[in-house]
Amino acid sequence: MKNTQPTILVVNDDGITAPGIKVLMHIMKELGRVVVVAPDSPQSGMGHAITIGKPLRLDKVDIYEDIEMYACSGTPVDCVKLAVTKIFKGKKPDLCVSGINHGLNNGINVLYSGTMSAAVEGAIESIPSIGFSLDDYTMQADFSHCARYVKEIAQQVLENGLPTATLLNVNFPAGPHLKGIKICRQANAKWAEEFDERHDPYKRPYYWLSGVFQVNDRGEDTDSWALENNYVSVVPIQFDMTAHHAIPVLNSWKFKA
Repeated sequence: MKNTQPTILVVNDDGITAPGIKVLMHIMKELGRVVVVAPDSPQSGMGHAITIGKPLRLDKVDIYEDIEMYACSGTPVDCVKLAVTKIFKGKKPDLCVSGINHGLNNGINVLYSGTMSAAVEGAIESIPSIGFSLDDYTMQADFSHCARYVKEIAQQVLENGLPTATLLNVNFPAGPHLKGIKICRQANAKWAEEFDERHDPYKRPYYWLSGVFQVNDRGEDTDSWALENNYVSVVPIQFDMTAHHAIPVLNSWKFKA
């Protein structure tokens, strides 16, 4: 009898031993055959970086029983590329899930996020893809309230697919009292960054990135609003970054060249 179980690629940016990916892989194991390819060390904030000019390592590891796992020396995007070409050998998985990230990826964070970039790379490869993130940066984060939503959203994607060149950015508030799921747009929200200047023992300055997250968008249809009001935010995103509304404006310019 033919095995009809879906194959699910699990990736992240917090590293192969992060608690969030452990939770995600065990949820996905309820839905199909799981293959994990994740960085061998934390890669947060790497965005869509790829490794060029130095070799990549891909080592099979035995961390959790009955789950096929590989540690990659590269970025989250490298993990997806190597998984597709070297592990699946071009026969693509049915689903790519990334996370569960320690920390939110709402608003403009999606551009910097290694978690979301891994999911974007999955979508570029025409694999239905989802990125999951939780509003808790600690390694002691409690993911238990996320589990049924993660499973339900993944099931829906497996059953229904996603529109072409589209993936899902899913974020969870901290705490157990979730009100449900909201389909949202990305808020106009970003980090107001500061660089704390310090000095090493030789009096040379160095800088430590800090700041506060500012929401400049009070719409009640945004991911930021959903999270503030204890909903799971689900934002469909795309990797076509063309500003289609700007094309008529540029066509109205009188170029002299």
